[in-house]
Amino acid sequence: MHPAFPSLVGFAKVPWNKDRLIGQKRPLKPKEVWAIRVRLQLERRKRDLALFNLAIDSKLRGCDLVRLRVNDVCACGRVPDRATVIQQKTGRPVQFEITEQTRTAIDDWLALSTLGEGPFLFPSRFRDRPHISTRQYARIVHRWIERAGLDSSAYGTHSMRRTKVAQIYKRTGNLRAVQLLLGHSKLESTVRYLGIEVDDALTISEQVEL
Repeated sequence: MHPAFPSLVGFAKVPWNKDRLIGQKRPLKPKEVWAIRVRLQLERRKRDLALFNLAIDSKLRGCDLVRLRVNDVCACGRVPDRATVIQQKTGRPVQFEITEQTRTAIDDWLALSTLGEGPFLFPSRFRDRPHISTRQYARIVHRWIERAGLDSSAYGTHSMRRTKVAQIYKRTGNLRAVQLLLGHSKLESTVRYLGIEVDDALTISEQVEL
């Protein structure tokens, strides 16, 4: 063997994902949602509370959530029960509910920020950016997770998107409803997103006795 090229025998290639947690981020459990929500309320973080509640209700991707405008969720000074936005990734509209606690959080944030009609709901503190970035949103989510005493590496912005639909599917088993809420064009995408195939197959198998 040429001396310029030493033998690599015995040196195993280290996998890129060694010691890293990969795959889908976990959805939050109801008790974890309430832990984060109560902490934000106690700390009087009105923007974060509105952002958190709206992330859970809307089930939007981070890129769509940060781009929400005031008039997307507020009409004539009132936050409606439902809203519709066009998804940036697909160009398709998706409708979502705005629960009472989320409407209250948005009202409190709007009263504090005096944004008025038209501007982005969650503006950036940087002058060259009209709204918070997806990267900043990810940092905010990790802060929520860490302060709740959870493993931040196991959760991310998609945890916010998956949290409510995971509970809806768990309680109803209605994949079509989840598909509509997520704005997926194909049911197969919803199945993969929820990661339910193996769990459901095992649950069904456990219920069958021979």
